Amino acid sequence: MNRFQFWSGLACGIAVALAVSHFDTRQSGLAEDKKKVDTETAAKEEPMLYELRTYYTPEGKLDALNARFRNHTMTLFEKHGMKNIMYWTPVDKPNTLIYVIAHKDKASADASWKAFREDPEWQKVAEETQRDGKLVEKVESVYMTPTDYSPHK
Repeated sequence: MNRFQFWSGLACGIAVALAVSHFDTRQSGLAEDKKKVDTETAAKEEPMLYELRTYYTPEGKLDALNARFRNHTMTLFEKHGMKNIMYWTPVDKPNTLIYVIAHKDKASADASWKAFREDPEWQKVAEETQRDGKLVEKVESVYMTPTDYSPHK
């Protein structure tokens, strides 16, 4: 094989590799674009119902409540169809946990909460984590739907 054949073959190989790579990337991008459009369409067609919940704990119990959510509750929420959105502890309200979860609609929320409360795994966790006293003194719940100008639907 002479030098010309070698360089020509190498150039063709590189060109083919780049073309295939570009094709695969483009196909992957198209699939991602379609997935994004499908997700956005579904989100537009089915707005979520958000639930804002505020838990007030007895003095010194917030760490235990956070551990229960971290280690058990969030997973059980997902198991029962509740989507975890965000969790906060306010800087100016000690012993408080605030979080938002999402549901398909109010009927789904009611069914999810019922299934959650009746779940033997939850009942066991609740009992075990409250052996030294209850973790929550008061719960406030507000159901919300996004406005038409909200960036997150």
